[in-house]
Formats: sequence, structure tokens, C-alpha cells
Amino acid sequence: MTTTAVTLTETEYTSLIAIARQIGKTEAEVLQEAVHSYIVHFQHANRKQLLQQARGMWRERTDLPDATALRRELDRDQATQ
Repeated sequence: MTTTAVTLTETEYTSLIAIARQIGKTEAEVLQEAVHSYIVHFQHANRKQLLQQARGMWRERTDLPDATALRRELDRDQATQ
């Protein structure tokens, strides 16, 4: 595990101590959970943005086979097995 210094305002520090006492954890544990939650949220938001950017990227492609025809062929092959 790596350590880092974090600068908090007096109000933030006081709130951190109060939260830690209220939930029975150390200040470090509260900060670790907060950072983890922030990272998960950011990754989710970033993933959603990337998916939205990629939406429709295959629409104009003419070199790809027809998906409906492929599905029918797969269904037909599966039915004969």
C-alpha cells in the first residue's frame, strides 16, 4: 500500500473525524473508502462516455455482413444439429 499526504481545511478535517467516530472507522479508512468510491464513480462515468462516443460507429460500414442474414444462418445451422 502506498501513502500520500492530503491537505484538508479545518472544517473538512473536523468532519472527517466526526464521520470516522460515527461509523467506527479510522480517518484513514474513511479516506480510503472515499477515494475508492470516487474512482469507481469516475470509471463508470468514463466508461459510459466512451460507450456513447462509440455508438453507431459501425453504421456506415459496407464491408460487414448483414447481421440479420447471419442470425438466420446460425439459427438454421443450430436447428439441423
